[in-house]
Amino acid sequence: MTAGQTGIQGGENLLFLTDEQIRKGIEAMYFAYRAFTADPDRILENYAYGRAHHRAIHFINRAPGLTVNALLATLGVTKQSLNRVLRTLIEDGLVEARVGRRDKRERNLYLTEKGKALERELSDAQRARMRAAYRAAGPVAVAGFRQVLEAMMDPEIRHQFLSMREAAE
Repeated sequence: MTAGQTGIQGGENLLFLTDEQIRKGIEAMYFAYRAFTADPDRILENYAYGRAHHRAIHFINRAPGLTVNALLATLGVTKQSLNRVLRTLIEDGLVEARVGRRDKRERNLYLTEKGKALERELSDAQRARMRAAYRAAGPVAVAGFRQVLEAMMDPEIRHQFLSMREAAE
């Protein structure tokens, strides 16, 4: 391997990438993320919400009854920042916090009908963009893309992601 090349193990093949190829991939991710978040950002502007609100709404929708602590772990944010986001969503009638059945100190989070409607609007925009990209790229590229994303995750985050995916299946 020469200077400026990175070896990536992929099955039996060893793929050599130059620093320039890696840089292009990084830049593509930045621009793709910008496009991926643009549609929801426009919707969120109408509510004076940001991406933290979107992420909270997304994960509460994925796991109704999620505890505040579980949401903290999923989002990887501080308790203070999550409390600000949740307070706003609860005050605006999008999220409901219920006392835990087993532990009265826990708060289980649920989207209200208003929250579900906003979540649908946000995810419909992102699904449309992902669907179009997936169709353009084809099934082999889609599978490879998912493998790359999972390989980029730190092991504990990958475990959390896979657990969440299995729970949904």
